[in-house]
Amino acid sequence: MTLTLDSVLRSASLDPADVQVLRHAYVREHEDSGLQGIHADSTDAEILAYTSQQSVRTRVFPAVPPSTWVVFIREGGDRARLWSVVENRGEVANDGRLRTFDLVRSDRLADLRGRLVIGWKSPRTWRLTGQTAAAYPVIEIADAEPVPFPGFDRLVLDYPRLQAVMREPRYAAWRTALSSVLGIYLITDTRDGRHYVGKADGAESIRQRWSAYAANGHGGNVELRGLDPSGFRFSLLRVFDPSTPTSEIDAAESHFKTALDTRRHGLNRN
Repeated sequence: MTLTLDSVLRSASLDPADVQVLRHAYVREHEDSGLQGIHADSTDAEILAYTSQQSVRTRVFPAVPPSTWVVFIREGGDRARLWSVVENRGEVANDGRLRTFDLVRSDRLADLRGRLVIGWKSPRTWRLTGQTAAAYPVIEIADAEPVPFPGFDRLVLDYPRLQAVMREPRYAAWRTALSSVLGIYLITDTRDGRHYVGKADGAESIRQRWSAYAANGHGGNVELRGLDPSGFRFSLLRVFDPSTPTSEIDAAESHFKTALDTRRHGLNRN
């Protein structure tokens, strides 16, 4: 069974009937209008500005375009690579030749930007209804580019990001770094500001400890059971070499519980 754009759109809660699909080609200047086009070195802001200007002719562009546009970049005559999904907030200017729309980039399908490639069956067509494009086949979903590890002192993860770090290939360097240390970590419930101080010691690295949270939200901690982990934020207070004695890590954990008062006003019970 061939994977199609329909499945990809619906995975992001996008109904093909409610979107339009565009495919831009690299053209520095349009011969018919003299307008600047886009090229391989165009910035995202330039591509967004280019997308926002459309013809006033309704045979070229719909009088009432949908609120969601899925924008691809042409690769040869029969391929298109996803640039971004954008939200159309409405027409803001019309000079009798061009209409300008207020567009903002959406987070929908953000993880597939630059990775998703579909077959494009109509090489001369640059705009399609979502229903038509939905039948186009997915040719490739490229591996995501690795995300550089920010460093232990700068690591702050919300719960969805924690889950992504523990499973997605692009975060392999993060998992390697977290596997190399023991330490004291902080979980903050962002809904009420309460803290939980925990530790990874002995044979259990930070990666192993946080993998448990990614799996079930509470990591086996009684204090966190029953809480919605979607509001949790994870950070590191201190990291240790794996050879560090357990007694030293225990002392550091106790210090942070006292300093942050997590026994009386937080989520630690002891």
